[in-house]
Amino acid sequence: MNAMSALLRRAEQIHDLSRDELVCLLSGREYDREIFAAADRVRRKYVGDEVHLRGLIEFSNICRRNCFYCGLRAGNRGLGRYRLTPEEIIGLARKGREYGYRTVVLQSGEDDYYTVAKMCQIIRELKQYGLAVALSIGEKSGADYAAFREAGADRYLLRIETTDRRLYEDLDPGMSHENRKRCLRDLKRLGYEVGCGSLVGLPGQTIASLADDILYFRSLEADMVGIGPFIPHMDTPLKGAQGGDFLLSLKVMALTRLLLPDSNIPATTAMETLRREGRLLALQSGANVVMPNISELQYRRLYALYPGKAGADESPEESRAELCRKLEGMGRTVGKGYGSRQKLYAREKAGRRRPGAARRENS
Repeated sequence: MNAMSALLRRAEQIHDLSRDELVCLLSGREYDREIFAAADRVRRKYVGDEVHLRGLIEFSNICRRNCFYCGLRAGNRGLGRYRLTPEEIIGLARKGREYGYRTVVLQSGEDDYYTVAKMCQIIRELKQYGLAVALSIGEKSGADYAAFREAGADRYLLRIETTDRRLYEDLDPGMSHENRKRCLRDLKRLGYEVGCGSLVGLPGQTIASLADDILYFRSLEADMVGIGPFIPHMDTPLKGAQGGDFLLSLKVMALTRLLLPDSNIPATTAMETLRREGRLLALQSGANVVMPNISELQYRRLYALYPGKAGADESPEESRAELCRKLEGMGRTVGKGYGSRQKLYAREKAGRRRPGAARRENS
C-alpha cells in the first residue's frame, strides 16, 4: 500500500486529516476513485442506504444583497421578481406533505418583506402538518433566530460560501465574514440542526482555502453540508469567470464525508446542472440527501441563482417520481422519517473515551 492509499485508509477509519493532507488529496486526480469509494463506504456505515428527500420551496427571489456570484443580487435589473404570500407558501408545503415529503426547506433571498412575525406565522402553521421545517433565508439577528426556533423551526441552512475572509468580503460587498460566522454560532447555540457549505471554483479561491472550508465544517460540527460548483451567471460581475469544476466539487464533498461521517450531505442541484446525472454520482460518493423543488414552475424559472438550473422545467410530481426510480435502480431507498442527523460517530467517540469502555466491549 502506497502512502496516499494509507492516508485514505486512516481517514476512513479515524475521520481526521490535516490541512496539508487535504491539500495533497485535493490537488491531484490520481486517487479520486479511491476517495469517492472511501466516502461511499463511510456514508453507508454511518447514515445507511436511505436517501432523505427535502421538499424545497423557493418563496421569494427578492434580495437586498449584492453578492457578485448570485443571479438574485439586488443589482440584477433583468430578473423578474416575485414573492409568495404566506398562504401560498403554506399551500405548497401542504402539497409537499401529500407528495410524501416529511421536511420542507423554505428558501429565499434576503427579503425584508417577510418580517419575524410573518415567518413565525408560517412556521407554526407548517408544524401542524407534521413537517420538519428548515429555513434558508440568510443572515438575521440572534433574537430573530430565537423567535423562529420558538415557533418550531428545526433546521437552518446558511452556507459560509468560503472561509477565505478577504475573498468572501470582496465577493459579498457590504457583508462581514465575522458576522456570517456569528450567525452560525447563534444557530448552534439555539439548538438548530445547522447546515453550512461552500461554493467551489470562485475566482481567486485556492486549494488551501477549500481545505480550510472542510476543516471549518468539522469545527462547526455542521449537521448538514452542501457543496456545489460555482456556475457564472451572465447578469453578475463574474459573468466572464471560468466557473467551478465538477470533479473538484465532488471531491470536496467526499472528503467532507470522511471528516464528518454522520452528517447529512446533499447531492446538490448545481452538480446536476454541471454534469448529467451529477446528483447520482454525488450519491455514490458520500451524499445522502436530495432537495427536489416543489415550487410552481413559473417561479422556479425565476429563482435563477445560476443559469441552466437542473429540473427547472419538471413538475414536482415528475421530479419525485423520476428521482425515486433512479434511487431504486441504485439500490437506495427513500427515507421515511424526518432524516435528522443521528450523530452516531459522536457517540462512538464518547464511548471510546469512557473509562473501561474498551474493556467492556472486548470482554
